[in-house]
Amino acid sequence: MKSKLYSLSLLIAIIFISGCGSSENQNQGAESTTAVQSVGQSGVKDDVSNPNIVQIAVGSEDHSTLVAALKAADYVDALTNVGPFTVFAPTNAAFDALPTGTLETLTKKENQRQLRDILEYHVLLGVYKPEDFVNGRKMGTADGRSVEIEVAKDGAVLVNGGKIIGTVQASNGIIHVIDKVLVPN
Repeated sequence: MKSKLYSLSLLIAIIFISGCGSSENQNQGAESTTAVQSVGQSGVKDDVSNPNIVQIAVGSEDHSTLVAALKAADYVDALTNVGPFTVFAPTNAAFDALPTGTLETLTKKENQRQLRDILEYHVLLGVYKPEDFVNGRKMGTADGRSVEIEVAKDGAVLVNGGKIIGTVQASNGIIHVIDKVLVPN
């Protein structure tokens, strides 16, 4: 009995000692954790997994204006999270079609909330593939409003009049490239 008690005490002591490191090592670990936490989900580097929605947009020459708007609205981390999301991603040409000065005004710091509302109007919670869209269906967006789906006779899908011109699967959802910036009423 004494032998078993001694062995158990020794095991506990070994576990305790091995769990204690120098305070220097513990501080380095805390600093490293703090650095990762302050960056947010978008700061996690992962070149192995399938790209998320933001990584795909960053890699697309046709979506540099969208990426700049996401950064200005502080909405990058939200769309790098797990999701799943359906994102209607306007092309640069769609942003260029906005009235002159609109984008410049929206990307000012004092208009960040308004820009974020517009970007959230392009996001659905859940994954909706093109075949899931039904003519006349209203779908709730991340900003609490709704977009309306139209399916043309030729099979083209339109979202509030913006045509889906491409679809890309992402690790945290799906992107539908559209030819129009959706502006809430």
